[in-house]
Amino acid sequence: MIASLRGTLTDKGVGSCIIEAAGVGYLVLVSSHTLAGLPERGEAVFLRTRQIVREDSMQLFGFADPDELRLFDLLIGVSGVGPKLALALLSGMQPAAVARAIRGEQVATLTTVPGIGRKTAERVIVELRDKLEVPIAPARDGGVLPRSARIQDAVAALTRLGYTPAQAEEALRQVSDAKEETSLEDLVRRALSRLGRAAATVR
Repeated sequence: MIASLRGTLTDKGVGSCIIEAAGVGYLVLVSSHTLAGLPERGEAVFLRTRQIVREDSMQLFGFADPDELRLFDLLIGVSGVGPKLALALLSGMQPAAVARAIRGEQVATLTTVPGIGRKTAERVIVELRDKLEVPIAPARDGGVLPRSARIQDAVAALTRLGYTPAQAEEALRQVSDAKEETSLEDLVRRALSRLGRAAATVR
């Protein structure tokens, strides 16, 4: 069992990367969030990994965030949820957002991720809602969520509108202000405005 990899990042693409360690190149499947946090090619990298061995394949999944790995392990334990579907869910939403959706029994939120149907979402909720210790972040006065939860929920909202998690996170980074208590709705509106200007510039 390969529990972690430390080496040199030699390549990265959509949903995967290659890490060379001791002269061996390992193909590692990763979520969009882990992919976005990888260094440039040729630089050192460390990922926690989970090796999945099947009769016809052997795949290695990598995680920069220990919470993401923990949630991945829980998800693949759900009936009908394989590693690729679990990774798709973690690509569509931040780990804390997935945990809140499960604890809050938010079927509609989970089904916004491609490949997650209503029955699968309901099964995930039933099997995992009592296994997750991550609390659902409460709203502060005026409906303003704590900043970390607010950013994660904003990423999820923008992803549902068709933007990639990387695009959403970059737009939110540009419009968020650590000193300002901005509501989720305002944060999403500002990010959409930024994304709209970026698209206009490209055209």
